[in-house]
Amino acid sequence: MSLHRYRFVLTRPLQLVPVLFGISIITFVLVRLIPGDPARVLLGTKATPEAIERIRAQFGLDEPILLQYLYFLKNLGAGELGNSILYKIPVLRLVGERIEPTLLLVGGSVLLALALAIPLAALAAGNRGRPADHAIRLFSTAGLGFPPFWLAIMLIILFSVKLDLFPVAGYGDDWAERLHHLVLPCFTVALALSAVITRNLRASMIAELASDHATAARARGVSERRIFWRHVLPNAVIPAINLLAVNIGWLIGGTVVIESVFSIPGLGQLLVRGIFTRDYMVVQSVAMVFACATVLVNFLADICTVAIDPRVQL
Repeated sequence: MSLHRYRFVLTRPLQLVPVLFGISIITFVLVRLIPGDPARVLLGTKATPEAIERIRAQFGLDEPILLQYLYFLKNLGAGELGNSILYKIPVLRLVGERIEPTLLLVGGSVLLALALAIPLAALAAGNRGRPADHAIRLFSTAGLGFPPFWLAIMLIILFSVKLDLFPVAGYGDDWAERLHHLVLPCFTVALALSAVITRNLRASMIAELASDHATAARARGVSERRIFWRHVLPNAVIPAINLLAVNIGWLIGGTVVIESVFSIPGLGQLLVRGIFTRDYMVVQSVAMVFACATVLVNFLADICTVAIDPRVQL
């Protein structure tokens, strides 16, 4: 294995610093554009002007916008995210408490989506133009058209209300209960995500089945099963990895909606609550965590691409 192919691992993080800096500016400005005063939301409509000013001074909201941003960068550089206006605890601690459900939801959704997409894509590619192929293409098209919140409600009605197989909402107290609670949310996200991956994998597999190296392998008497596992799937999965990395932003957005629908105490629900309560520190911190996660996933996807395909150099 040539180590020079992995030189980008040393330089890529430096290239990502300006990206994260730009994201921090956009996040900070957009959060401040949310209508409403956090102090008034926190104290209520009957709060006195003196109490409101005291809260604004306590959280630095009475400072100029530029100075607030510089304080934000200073805290970010020191590993601090400030204090939550609503929860009155450090945001870093709050994010640490809420990150586990989101990680489990995203990880479970990706694994379940791949478990659905790879067999469906292989079946569609192996039966191109036949009824099975048309049915799978119809499934992927329908999956792209259904909004996540509508799909979540329909699955709740079917599997929770009608069949009583899964809880309607919540997260559970132990690992067994948590996994049981996450089955339906993960399945909801995976249905939409697998539709995208299935279409991409199907097209890649069809191209690989008709490629010269697959034809040469058949001429040597290699079985179709071995051709699929040795040649078709490894080459077809590379575009799917890149597609999954590109869609990580959509996946994070989907988990925000799903966490709200299923009342999962993750970062998505925390973000929504922070927006409604004008909790600036929480909103911009969670947004930065999501941005860093998106950048990290794309970075890991590049590493996987280089590791799988020796021809790729970044």
